[in-house]
Amino acid sequence: MKFTIDNKTNDNPINIMRELGYHLLKKEADQFSLVKSIGSNFYPRFHVYLEEKDNLLFNLHLDQREPRYKGTTAHNAEYNGEIIEKEKERIVQGFDN
Repeated sequence: MKFTIDNKTNDNPINIMRELGYHLLKKEADQFSLVKSIGSNFYPRFHVYLEEKDNLLFNLHLDQREPRYKGTTAHNAEYNGEIIEKEKERIVQGFDN
């Protein structure tokens, strides 16, 4: 699920995402990859790609399990649905405070 947020806070967006339970997985160019585990294991997890432009550009999905084959990034993921919508709203609220 892709969405945009106006960054109304003076705080660093990565700090806000950390407050929401996300951890920085990696940074590539001007895109951050952040994850938040749902249970006690690494999967399932929310995975967000965040780009900081004029606005904050988010690409959120739910990774259900790790990639099956070494060297691939293909995995079982959900990009829409109620759980994704609820997490999106939680992120939006985190940036409104």
